[in-house]
Amino acid sequence: MANAQYSSTSPYSKTPLFGKFLDIAQIPTISRSLEDVLFTVNKTYQFRPDLLAFDLYGDQSYWWVFAVRNPNSIRDPVFDMRIGTKIYIPKKDVILALGR
Repeated sequence: MANAQYSSTSPYSKTPLFGKFLDIAQIPTISRSLEDVLFTVNKTYQFRPDLLAFDLYGDQSYWWVFAVRNPNSIRDPVFDMRIGTKIYIPKKDVILALGR
């Protein structure tokens, strides 16, 4: 059930809404793929998952994707994006398909 209050780029887009309250979060999963790219966070993207999302996917709203895809490396989607952190980056078509 899609949530009309949140855009398809939001991690909460599939979480049901009861009145004005969200139900238990239903965050999309992003499966591992052989096509994922191993990326080392550099100075440009330190603490800026929004910039990385914009540069990769053309939309800064996908900032949360890196934490969902890399739960063992990133618990805090902003402050765990430190220089030298290695993360897997899903392909753009995989991310765009999440909103469907």
